[in-house]
Amino acid sequence: MAPIKTKTILLIDDDEDILEFLSYNLKKEGYKVYTSNNALTGIQLAKDYSPSLIILDVMMPQMDGIEACQIIRNELQIEQPLIVFLTSRAEDYSQIAGFEAGADDYIPKPIRPRLLVSKVESLFRRIDKMEPEVSSSKLSIDREKYIIQLSGKSMILPKKEFELLELLATRPGKVYSRDQILKTVWGDEAIVGERTIDVHIRKLREKIGNDYIRTIKGVGYTFEEF
Repeated sequence: MAPIKTKTILLIDDDEDILEFLSYNLKKEGYKVYTSNNALTGIQLAKDYSPSLIILDVMMPQMDGIEACQIIRNELQIEQPLIVFLTSRAEDYSQIAGFEAGADDYIPKPIRPRLLVSKVESLFRRIDKMEPEVSSSKLSIDREKYIIQLSGKSMILPKKEFELLELLATRPGKVYSRDQILKTVWGDEAIVGERTIDVHIRKLREKIGNDYIRTIKGVGYTFEEF
């Protein structure tokens, strides 16, 4: 018998066969699953049920997954979930657009049931193993709520931006190579490249300022505490 899990997953895809396939395999593992065959209804379900994870198709009529992801990330009424794109599009520009919209990862189509479940469990493990809070003189990171406070100002970050900042801020002054960042934040199974890190660093600097994350040319990045 599969272990009971409290995590809730929202599936958004215009292909009913894919929804049925994903839902069946995730429910078999004990997850609570909601489904929607369009992005507009999916956004409303995200508000109503606060899923832990949204698996979202990119190419859909009416509203595509990129736009839906942006709305979810900017909607204050939605408790911020992990967002993973399920897509057959593997172009770099498509993935970069997804990450810039606030996605946490990609799952390529087609996907085998065991690989799907393994991917989902891996995503949740990276969240569950975290300690509740990291603090420094000006920066406080609440890992349970995915909220940061910088000089008294609260911000909600997309999960991958949050995890990247948390990694760097936990050990100020330590230089993390790009390989270390990819393996820690995205995991060995993630299909991403170094350009993904650059996108997330740029977005973090736009939100917290340019002084905290320093580029070590040819090596990686470090967090400087002030």
